[in-house]
Amino acid sequence: MKKSDIKVLVITGFGLNCERETAAACKLVGAAPEQVHLNDLIAGRHKLEEYQFLVFIGGFSFGDHLGSGTVFANRVKFRLHDQLEKFVADGKLVMGICNGFQTLTRLGMVPALNGDYFSQTVALAHNDSGVFRDDWCTLKADPASPCVFTRNMETVRLPLRHGEGKFVADPAVLAEIEAKHLAAVRYVNDDGTLATEFPANPNGSLNSIAGVCDPTGRIFGLMPHPEAFLSPYNSPTWTADKAAGKVAEEGDGVAFFRNAVDYIAETF
Repeated sequence: MKKSDIKVLVITGFGLNCERETAAACKLVGAAPEQVHLNDLIAGRHKLEEYQFLVFIGGFSFGDHLGSGTVFANRVKFRLHDQLEKFVADGKLVMGICNGFQTLTRLGMVPALNGDYFSQTVALAHNDSGVFRDDWCTLKADPASPCVFTRNMETVRLPLRHGEGKFVADPAVLAEIEAKHLAAVRYVNDDGTLATEFPANPNGSLNSIAGVCDPTGRIFGLMPHPEAFLSPYNSPTWTADKAAGKVAEEGDGVAFFRNAVDYIAETF
């Protein structure tokens, strides 16, 4: 499949606010993104089967009044259940960023350990700091993870902005996530060691987990924002990087989207 034929669905509306950056990321790596309001999907004016890649974006869906991603997840679950179930069964890709990750966990689409994509087993709780955190973080990818989005990835820097980003799970669920290498990215310190303390671990996530995938590796959610680091000049250190001759050609976030689009081009 040609990359230019890959259709990406970026769901918008009800307080979500990262649609333009997400669409720009997909377009940058050669795909064809479309920004579609959730109501238009529910009304049938667009259907999931038209797309190969679905992105749940960041923002504050429904004001996060009942918990981040909760209302949005319920609307998707009860109005688009069959379409979403078929989308996953057809081997297509799903990504959730920040509020989108919160939505995926509430749906049950990650980690989906038993193949049930609609039963919640993990959650993203309030940050240990008790406040909304807007900062940059360093992530390290697990090379043994099946995650499509983090292939050939090592250490990356990304911005983050959230108040409910602490990854939590029961001990048995957490053990299975670890055994299957589903914790695709973790917060790390500058020296690459696992970040167990604030601010390198910005929310107190168990096992420093910043993002998880399902066992197929095709569904992935993370709290930091790859779509917000597409240009090296998005970095807060770009002036120092430029002075040191270390300005990269692109931001670290691009790789997540390129991996996704490359996978679809190879598979379909």
